[in-house]
Amino acid sequence: MIELAPELSIERLDVGELFGRNAPLHVDLGCGDGSFLCELAKQFPEKNFLGIERLSKRVEKARRKAEKIENVRVLRADTSDAVRYLVPENSVETFYLLFPDPWPKRRHQRRRIFTRDFLDSGAAALEHDGLLRVATDQLDYSQQMKRLSRAHPQFEIVDPGDVALPSTKFERKFQEQGASIHRLTLRKVSPVK
Repeated sequence: MIELAPELSIERLDVGELFGRNAPLHVDLGCGDGSFLCELAKQFPEKNFLGIERLSKRVEKARRKAEKIENVRVLRADTSDAVRYLVPENSVETFYLLFPDPWPKRRHQRRRIFTRDFLDSGAAALEHDGLLRVATDQLDYSQQMKRLSRAHPQFEIVDPGDVALPSTKFERKFQEQGASIHRLTLRKVSPVK
C-alpha cells in the first residue's frame, strides 16, 4: 500500500487512521526500495512501519514490496520536511536513518540531512525514550553526527543494544567494498532545564 502526500501539505499525519490501528510507530527515513523496511515489518508485526522516500521510482519499488505486508505504509516526501511537518509530535518509537547521502565534498556538506534542525525535528516527533538509529560508511560524517548529538540537550548517545537489524542494500554494498560501518544510537531524553 502507498500513501502519497501532496507536495505542499502541512497537515500532520493521522497515524491511527493511516494504519487502521494504534501501535508503536517506526519510521525509516529514506527507505529506498523498501527492503529494510519490509524485512523489519515482518519481524515485528505488532508495530507500524512508515517508510519515507523522496524519489518516486524508489517509492514505487517500496510499494510493490510492501503490498502484502499489513503494517507498512510508504510516504513520498522529502525526509526533512516529513519529520518536521508531517510526523505527529511524540508519536515515533524509533527512527532509522541508514546511509544518508554523505555529500562528501566540503562545499556540499551543508546539504547533509543530519543537522541541529533535523535533531530538533526528530526530538519533537520521538516519544520520550524514543530512539534514532543511524548508520553511515563515512567516518567524517559519523564524527559530525556524534558532535551534533553530544551538543543536543534532548538526546543522549546510548549503546545500540543487542538488536539484529536487517542489512540494507547500501550496507551490503559497502561491506563488500571493505568499508567500515559507523553506527550511532540516540535516545530522546527530557531537555535540560
